[in-house]
Amino acid sequence: MIKDQFESVLKTEMVEEIESDGAVFNPNLHNAVMTESKDGVESGIVLETFEKGYKIKDKVIRPSMVKVSE
Repeated sequence: MIKDQFESVLKTEMVEEIESDGAVFNPNLHNAVMTESKDGVESGIVLETFEKGYKIKDKVIRPSMVKVSE
């Protein structure tokens, strides 16, 4: 119940989670801490999210910490 209330407050303040898994790497939204070669995945795609990122409207509060394909 508390988690739902907290998420409700964040939503009213227009705080959004940055989508990252499977997205194209964007240095303005993502912080790449690892790279990995993976067959069948093109270069520059986010493979895994280690830490979620958040933004208010268009301003990034915290970038997502991710692993990116080579």
